[in-house]
Amino acid sequence: MVYILMTKGLKQSVCDQSFYNGPVSKFWAYAFVLSKAPELGDTIFIILRKQKLIFLHWYHHITVLLYSWYSYKDMVAGGGWFMTMNYGVHAIMYSYYALRAAGFRVSRKFAMFITLSQITQMLMGCVINYLVFTWMQHDNGQCHSHFQNIFWSSAMYLSYLVLFCHFFFEAYIGKMKKTAKAE
Repeated sequence: MVYILMTKGLKQSVCDQSFYNGPVSKFWAYAFVLSKAPELGDTIFIILRKQKLIFLHWYHHITVLLYSWYSYKDMVAGGGWFMTMNYGVHAIMYSYYALRAAGFRVSRKFAMFITLSQITQMLMGCVINYLVFTWMQHDNGQCHSHFQNIFWSSAMYLSYLVLFCHFFFEAYIGKMKKTAKAE
């Protein structure tokens, strides 16, 4: 992604389909799509540990799984961005989970950073969808997608944006206000 962005620009990084065809990126794109099934394991661990399972968690995992599988078959524009952002955020998030599971005390600020990264990812997803929609109409198929895909992706990213913002407020801002009132 960085190479294409730096050498060919934003438009090519969004519209490029080489993520689905390049020898290395094709493997990672396929691994990304397949990884959505094992990610549901998070949900199983939460249930087995009798922790609270929030709507955002299971909704996010199920819809990303369905959308990824739906989009991969059509090799739609924007997929490289979606995969790169998701891989990046998940690398940080699962590292955090691994540290906590290993018994390390991790600063609450790190958890806040992860949620802010997720919110940024959702904002960028909306921007990428807008760019794909705009460019697919003006570039004679150079930015391959279709209206249904953009509609579902936009609905998904917007709903995630609202849910992650709500989660951030409840988990961090709301608790800060409650702590301040208690003092």
